[in-house]
Order: sequence, then C-alpha cells, then structure tokens
Amino acid sequence: MKSLISALMAGVLVTGLQSPSPAPSPKPDVDVRGGGQGRTRFVDLSTETIKISGSKGGDGDGFRIKRPCWYEPAANAEDMFRQISDPRGNRTRADTDGFREFIQPFKDKLGQEGLWWVPAYNKADPNGAACWASLERFIFVPPNTTPPSGITVEQLAEIARAALTVPKGTIKLSPDAKSYVNLPTWVWLEGIGEPRRTVTASIPGIMSVTLVATLKEIKIDPGTSDDRAEVTETGCGASGKPFTQGGEFSCGVRYLRSSIDQPGEKYTLTVSTVWPVEVEGNTVPVQFDPVEVSTSRDVPVGEIQSNVKP
Repeated sequence: MKSLISALMAGVLVTGLQSPSPAPSPKPDVDVRGGGQGRTRFVDLSTETIKISGSKGGDGDGFRIKRPCWYEPAANAEDMFRQISDPRGNRTRADTDGFREFIQPFKDKLGQEGLWWVPAYNKADPNGAACWASLERFIFVPPNTTPPSGITVEQLAEIARAALTVPKGTIKLSPDAKSYVNLPTWVWLEGIGEPRRTVTASIPGIMSVTLVATLKEIKIDPGTSDDRAEVTETGCGASGKPFTQGGEFSCGVRYLRSSIDQPGEKYTLTVSTVWPVEVEGNTVPVQFDPVEVSTSRDVPVGEIQSNVKP
C-alpha cells in the first residue's frame, strides 16, 4: 500500500490535484487471465491491497465486475501521516508551501479513530480508469464504516469470480481418427485434473471471500444440425464416458450424414465443461452462474459403401 500512497502523492504534488499515474499492477498468486477469446485478461487490479490466491491455470469465462472502481482501506491516521509526510522521496517538496498545505488534512486527523481510504480499479475494464479518475484521492472514514463506492464483500466476491479459472481438458473420441455414419462416437475429456477449483480474494485483516467451482457435467455440440447428428448425454457424468469394449453407449454423438459436404470435409465438435460456483461457507449472499469453458476438435465422418449383387 505504501507504493500506492507514494504514487497518489506524486500525482497530487506534480500535477496540482490532477489524477496521478496508476500504481503498478499486482503479482497475484493465481493466473487471473480469463479464457476464450485470446485468453483476455478480466482481472488486472491497480493496487496490491486485494490479494488473489487459489487454483492455478485454466481459462475463465469472461465474467466482468459490475463496478470497475472502488475505494480501498489504506491506513490509520498515524500511519498515513507518517507515510505522507516522509520527505525522503523528494526533500525539496517538504520545504514548499504546497507540500505543507497538502499534508495538513492528514495532520488534522491525527488522534482520530478511523481509516484513510484510497481509490483503486480494474485495469482490465475499459471503463476502469475513467471511473477511478472520478473518485477522491484520499477520504477519511470513521471506524466500522464503508464509504460510498467503498469495496464491499459482495464486490470482493465478484473479483474472485472474475479471477476464477477452470481447465478445458482435451477431447478424446472413439473411434478417434475418423467416424462413420450411424456409428456411435464416444466422447470424453482428459487432462481435467482436480474437478474442484477455488479462488480467494481478500483484504488481509479486513474481509475475505472464497469461491469454489466443482465440475458437474459436460455439454456436447456436434457442430451440425439435429438432422445430421444425434447427441447422447445420459451417461456423461462430470467429464464424459471413455470407451469400453462391449460397454453401453451413453455419452457421445451419432452422426447421421457424412461430412464430405462440409467445410474441410469435417464437423467441428465442441465440448463445454460446466462448473457450478458456490461461496464457501455461504459468507456472502450472492449467487453466480456456473463457469463454462469450451474446447473443440475436428471430426471427419465417412460413409461405408456396400455393393449388393443379385
């Protein structure tokens, strides 16, 4: 937080109450990039106050935080004044009337209970910087009080949801290289790993939220219309059903027409994993849609020709 306060001070002193340069990006304990279209980053916090940790790797589904900026608690009156008035960053500033005027409001709060709050935002949101610029650089808040636009536990849960990623897995088929008309094509996923993912977003010592996503099912899209393919998902379970010799076909697709007339002479089959999300301990009265991520592969489908002789 000290680096953020220094950045805010620098912006105020150099530009005369103009918006300062954003603070450096944090280095989270999890890969907070979302998945899908080019692994777009959906969480890129402008400060290091909020800590994000949990399961690593995977892809997100594009969940976005509703409000892209907020105030975060920074320091009590004494600690803030100590940091603000420290002249070591630029000794010439400590001797200027502007600097003395700047630190006076912080000096006035010495001995009072409460915290200074400072603005922060989601750099991944295109509206984040403009939202951040509309906030005051410093506000003093009484104990056990959240200011208007202050971070709430519900918003912290949204940040955790945006950071939540899950593995897509690798589609496996049987038959693998090529299928044929009316032949059951078994579908399952490999490489999912642990079917339970967690992300915790916290402001240490103040608030914390942990989300848990658990793999529930898969959805199969054969890449064509119903008149050309029949999908069976009754026995898919959480990640599909691997082929077993003599086993009952209950998860996969039966193509009804050849793919010879399709682009590239193949269908593109897509499998989506569905991960319902819960707040651990029901500590926050919010509900989130399941995380869904998809992976695809090509499926050429041929047609066995037979000659009937009289």
